[in-house]
Amino acid sequence: MPLVYANMPMSEVVEEHPSLIPVINRFGIRLGLGDSSVKTLCEAHGLDTDFLLVVINTFLNEEYFPEKKLQTFHTSQIIDYLTKTNRYYQRYQLPNIERHLGLFISQSTPGNSTLSLIGKFFSSFKEELTARIENDEHTWFPYCLSLSEKLEKTTTTETLHLHTEQRMEDPIEALLADLKNILIKHLSGDYNENLCYAVIFALCTLEKDIKQHNRIRYRILKPMVDAMEKLCI
Repeated sequence: MPLVYANMPMSEVVEEHPSLIPVINRFGIRLGLGDSSVKTLCEAHGLDTDFLLVVINTFLNEEYFPEKKLQTFHTSQIIDYLTKTNRYYQRYQLPNIERHLGLFISQSTPGNSTLSLIGKFFSSFKEELTARIENDEHTWFPYCLSLSEKLEKTTTTETLHLHTEQRMEDPIEALLADLKNILIKHLSGDYNENLCYAVIFALCTLEKDIKQHNRIRYRILKPMVDAMEKLCI
């Protein structure tokens, strides 16, 4: 997939990739983009253009990994973005799915065992995602920042050498995939098709967002933390 560059009109980028709307929202950029370029919008919002581009391109391209560019960013920039993403899940996407799912179940065949299973899977998924967000906020992110601060106090001039490893399947992604699978393959009885579509669409949107969000976690922050740990030992 072609990369996004600073001189491109942001509106054209978003038209081609609507999934970027919540991403740029997390940076404070809202729709009504006009003909402004990515760089112009970043300057207007006081943003680091290079950092925004790295986030966008990592979000869109699975194999994108600009090691030298990543070395120039501060850990706090990445954690700030990931924190805003977590809050977006909590405040908007989870409540949206919960609302649609509740309506879908209430207006479908009473006593439907498949719908009961779907409700349980969503509860498990929500608990797992909420637990990870809480761990990020109270444990992992503070640890990442403490490593960065410790490194800044040393006199080392060594460069962080970032490496990515093949990661195991994310349990949150797996739970979400199972939930979507049950809806598509095993749904039975009478149900409201429009509400069913709304639930599936919301799940697919969140699934794509989490997969792309995890690239930021595992292809940017995790390698930075691993490299800092080696220098701090």
